[in-house]
Amino acid sequence: MTEIAREYGTALFMLGCEENCKQELAEGLCSVRRAFLEAPDYERLLASPSIPLEERLTVIRKTFEGAVPAHVLSYLQLLCERGRITYFLESVEVYQALLDASERVSHAKVTSAIPLDEAEREKLQAKLEAELGGRVNVEYAVDASLLGGLVVETDGKVMDASLRRRLREVKEVMSK
Repeated sequence: MTEIAREYGTALFMLGCEENCKQELAEGLCSVRRAFLEAPDYERLLASPSIPLEERLTVIRKTFEGAVPAHVLSYLQLLCERGRITYFLESVEVYQALLDASERVSHAKVTSAIPLDEAEREKLQAKLEAELGGRVNVEYAVDASLLGGLVVETDGKVMDASLRRRLREVKEVMSK
């Protein structure tokens, strides 16, 4: 993460806190992020010094005015004016991380050997939320090479309760 993206994302988050509109800004940022990811040339157009600044600002206004909160529109225009629009996607990551931390939201990736049914997912979600002390957004994946069990990755920690890991441990003990 670049320092520039961190500064801009943090400044917008602080504004969201002051104006009590953190979630509204997050939703607007996600809309713009989607637009940037769906049309990568759009960011290049907004960053192009060969296009007059006023034209680039008009494109931003015409594209997003009324579709996103006014603060997000102003934020985009500020980034464009300052030649920092290429830091937008990173700044959104910074904003989202600050929002998650302020609302005690964690993210987890759960990988299992077979797909988990809805009851198993709910039980796992409840256990993760109790252990982490807040809301947890869980992403599920399937990896048959685990053979059984789960691997849970959350907030930089990995809990590997897979059969593959246990077999590896047995193999290490036997080879000593």
